[in-house]
Amino acid sequence: MADAGLVFGGDLAIDAGGDLALAAGSALTEQRVLRRLLTNPGDYIWQLSFGAGLGQFVGAAGAEAAVAAIARAQIAAESRVASSPLPQITVAAGNPAGIGLTIAYQDAVSGQSAALTLPL
Repeated sequence: MADAGLVFGGDLAIDAGGDLALAAGSALTEQRVLRRLLTNPGDYIWQLSFGAGLGQFVGAAGAEAAVAAIARAQIAAESRVASSPLPQITVAAGNPAGIGLTIAYQDAVSGQSAALTLPL
C-alpha cells in the first residue's frame, strides 16, 4: 500500500502531473522508519506508544545506551522492517558533541537491505 510522499519535517511531494506524490516500496519503509524514530511518544493520540522521540537527544553526549535501546524497541515495532535478520543498531559518540545513530535493516516487503544514519 502506498502512502503520501512526505519526508519527516518536509513538505508533501508533488509528482510530475501535479498530484500528490506517493511513497511506495523501500522509500515508504524509510519514510515510516524516520517518522517512527523522530516522532515524540504520545504525539499520536490513537497510538501513544508510537515514536522514539530521538529529537530529545540532539547534542546530548553520553546518551548512547538510551538511544540504542529506544531505537531498537521502535524498529522492532515497525512492520515494514524485517525481524530476521535482526536490524543492526550502531550508536557512537559524535564529533565534537552529540551522537551518531546508524540502523541497518532489511525491508520486510521488498527484501532489500537498507541503512539509515542520523546525527543527533
